[in-house]
Formats: sequence, structure tokens, C-alpha cells
Amino acid sequence: MKSSTRTWATLGVALAVVVAAAGQASAEITARTETSFTLTYSRSVSASPEAVWAAVTRPADWWSDAHTYSGSAANIRLEPTPGGCWCEDLPGGGVKHGEIVLAWPDQRLLRVDAPFGPLQAVGADAVLTMTWADPEGPAQRELRWTFMVQGPGVGAMAETIDGVIAEQFRRLGDHLDARN
Repeated sequence: MKSSTRTWATLGVALAVVVAAAGQASAEITARTETSFTLTYSRSVSASPEAVWAAVTRPADWWSDAHTYSGSAANIRLEPTPGGCWCEDLPGGGVKHGEIVLAWPDQRLLRVDAPFGPLQAVGADAVLTMTWADPEGPAQRELRWTFMVQGPGVGAMAETIDGVIAEQFRRLGDHLDARN
């Protein structure tokens, strides 16, 4: 009888893990060479297309303070127009984290030339594409980020960069879900 109880308990735990994982984000390094890598993130969020656009264009609301030069995400601003700056104000200066290359809210798309953090120092090219589709009905969006990076030796940086970008993706998704 104990074996049967243990089997049901094990199945119950396994089912709980599967159910919990179903609502989790998907994040992975989808390609890597010595000089390039691609990161891909996906998750369902409870938000209208307009709410997603408003959120992605206000990274100060969800970006981590720990991943800023100033120590405060409140200093980050994004100008959602082609040529617009994803910038951070610093005492006596600033940093351009990225430049908007495509801003198209009606198509649920924002693309940024974005060599964040250490990628600037190695002269890397990096493009972050954000999309949000609505496969699950009017109240749900499938939020997706693809971050493609190319430059000397960047393949060795993939895990580190993935950790930082995955955190920001999670924070944006949590921010959107908390608003609804």
C-alpha cells in the first residue's frame, strides 16, 4: 500500500511541476558561434496591444536598477520613433544603449539596434526585436523577444548576456501581468 501512495504522490508532484511550467516563459540561446549568438524569449501576458506598447516604450517602469550605469532605471528613457534613443541620463552625461530602427505599434513590433552594456565595449552589433501577437484571444498576448548579437568573441558572452536580458524580459512580463 505504501508503494501505491508513493506513486500517487510522485505523480501529483510531477503534475504540479508540469502545470506550473505551462505558465512559465520560454528562454534560450537558440544559436551560437564564436562570433555570434541569438537569444529567444517567449511568454504569454495578460495585456491589450496598447498596454504592451505603452510598457515596452517605458523601460524605466520595468528595467532592473542593477543593470544600469546610474543605478536607477528611472534614468532610462526610450523615444519610440525611428532614430529615437534608448538612453540613460547620467550625472553630467549619458549613455545611448540603443537606437530605434523600427517602431510600428499597429503591427505590434519594436526593433532596436541595442549593443547593451559590455557589447558596446567589444564593438558588437546587436538587434533586439520585440513582438506581441494575440493567439490566445483579446485579453492575452504572446510576448516575444529575439536578441541577435554579432562581434569578435561574443559567443563566449552568451550565457552572461542571456542572464541579463532574460531578467528584463521576465520583469516586463511581470509588469504587464501585474497591471491587469
